[in-house]
Amino acid sequence: MDLRSYVRDVPDFPRDGIVFRDITPLLLDPRASAAALGLLVEHARGHGPDLVVGIEARGLIWGGALAQALGVGFVPVRKPGKLPAETVSVAYELEYGVDALEVHADAIAAGVRVLVHDDLIATGGTAAATVEAVERLGGSVAACSFLIELAFLGGRDRLTGIEVRSLISYES
Repeated sequence: MDLRSYVRDVPDFPRDGIVFRDITPLLLDPRASAAALGLLVEHARGHGPDLVVGIEARGLIWGGALAQALGVGFVPVRKPGKLPAETVSVAYELEYGVDALEVHADAIAAGVRVLVHDDLIATGGTAAATVEAVERLGGSVAACSFLIELAFLGGRDRLTGIEVRSLISYES
């Protein structure tokens, strides 16, 4: 199945010059969604994760489904102020400023193998910050998975030593 055909390009979003890769059409089609999930699960099983960590926002959708299919726990990584208990926060740089992500401080025990998942990797800042949070809590990142990779932005280079799997790659 050509998963790329289920990704809609939205020019000039969220600002001029950016082409947003919208996965809504993929989410709307149960066959395409099942195919994507099946590929993600197949990859993840080879790494034996104990938990899936999903990154806000669309990574929460796919991460939860992935954890359910693998029969493992799920941990959400959110923007600051969205989680109700004590958190660990990691700041990271964007091309236009600084942002941060948080995870519950008690969500990942020492030695736990984690699969980090998000819908898209671009510059890798969000994924690298999530890896840092997992490692601060004592977890071990087994692999990272993404539906889409904007390969021309080099995001996987920020995840040195971690296997990265993406289902759809854009070279430009």
